[in-house]
Amino acid sequence: MPRVNPDAEAERTWLDDGAWVDVWRGWLDGADDLFEHMREKVAWQTSRLFRYDHFVEENRLGAMWRRGMPLPHPALVDVHKTVQRGYGVEFSGFGMMHYRDGGDGQAFHRDTDMRWLDDTVIAILTLGAKRPWLMRPRANRYDHSEGRGATHDLRPGPGDLIVMGGRCQADWEHSVAYLGGRRVGGRVSLQWRYAKRTGRPFMGASYRAPLTYDR
Repeated sequence: MPRVNPDAEAERTWLDDGAWVDVWRGWLDGADDLFEHMREKVAWQTSRLFRYDHFVEENRLGAMWRRGMPLPHPALVDVHKTVQRGYGVEFSGFGMMHYRDGGDGQAFHRDTDMRWLDDTVIAILTLGAKRPWLMRPRANRYDHSEGRGATHDLRPGPGDLIVMGGRCQADWEHSVAYLGGRRVGGRVSLQWRYAKRTGRPFMGASYRAPLTYDR
């Protein structure tokens, strides 16, 4: 049975004065077994994003768990509670993403749909293949070089937990890099998100909203 490793320790990196990220290597024992179960048993679905004037299919599969629904695996009871206890917040559920191969990924973005971005906690548990997981300050968003302005590559492996906190969603962007034709195994991530209602809420559209231009 997969279980949280009680001996795992966080490596905290202060990205700036208001944003930090913790990386817990080997946070979950038995991650490979949980990966195989999640890949086969979760009812993965495609989703579409509206871009400019048409819908495009997102390059990954997704699913959601909320209170009252059966959990995808019994080990996630302890996983969910441990993340909450560790960071002193309560989550109403968690999202699940399935990156099938190197052609699946996610461009740099902030989770602006949370609206309250000044004090957030986002925990991401990786199962499956290790692959680039990039962060960059928002000031680098116009950098079109090969690295797209990335300053950190956390590269989580199976059972690793990443936790972004503070003003990460206000001042930083993150990405699961596309790997194109490179051979890479599948990856499943579980994502818990919390936002404290402090400061000024984000008033623009989220990255899922339609993009339009004035003529």
